[in-house]
Amino acid sequence: MQYKILNDGNKMPQLGFGVFQVPDLKVAEQAVSDAIEVGYRLFDTAAAYANEEAVGKAINKSGINRKEFFVTSKLWVDHFTYEKAKEGIEDSLKKLNTGYIDLYLLHQPYGDVAGAWRALEEAQKEGKIKSIGVSNFAPDQLKNLELMSNVKPAVNQIEVSPWFQEKSEVKFNDKEDIVTEAWAPFAEGKHNLFTNETIAEIGKKYGKANGQVILRWLMQRDIVVIPKSVHKNRMEENFDVFDFELSDDDMKKMAELDRNESQFFDHRDPNAIENIFGASLKALRN
Repeated sequence: MQYKILNDGNKMPQLGFGVFQVPDLKVAEQAVSDAIEVGYRLFDTAAAYANEEAVGKAINKSGINRKEFFVTSKLWVDHFTYEKAKEGIEDSLKKLNTGYIDLYLLHQPYGDVAGAWRALEEAQKEGKIKSIGVSNFAPDQLKNLELMSNVKPAVNQIEVSPWFQEKSEVKFNDKEDIVTEAWAPFAEGKHNLFTNETIAEIGKKYGKANGQVILRWLMQRDIVVIPKSVHKNRMEENFDVFDFELSDDDMKKMAELDRNESQFFDHRDPNAIENIFGASLKALRN
């Protein structure tokens, strides 16, 4: 396994396992158990995924020392006030039942970010959370949070894939000593990602599939990556990326694939913010 050292000194595996869109607790628990058998130790969940309990159960029944795992969860925007954030942290701790959380993120950059962040800072001081960070923050939002806080985010988890490479965002994170973590590295297979000829041509040189090339490309950009699958054979394939390295020419070819467009939605679009997060944010006023 390769690791990233966070700006708070904690060590984070560079390859992990995500459980987004696996709300069935039995399926999620089995997927995490299978991933543990394969060798994964970084697991990424969130309050909004409704499967924190399944992640915790799989880890606790594995028989492996808790210290071997790196568990990430995230606070949803309907808890973005100081008091509600404290409640959300306790809820995640209870559901995971892993004693502490290695990394806890503000899931989106909307609402009372300052109040929620203060609650994360306090939980970190109390030892409930080891590292704190954010998800989906643009550079200006990240800088604003840094300027109004006592603790700099350790991680910024953002959408990064061959179609949306976020080059300037990753460069900014690097400059600020904040680790970039990529969600949706495979862009859910959009635009025939898994059969793309350019990626397949690169993979042939190493005997690797398109997905493996993508993961290796991200890791060589110093990005933490969390692919997801409920199929053990795919988990094994995704984990088999430590025995080869892409050449500079390969990296250049991958960089040329950038469409510079989100494969999901624009986090800076006011209409998208209203449609996706509006109800959760309005609920805070009730």
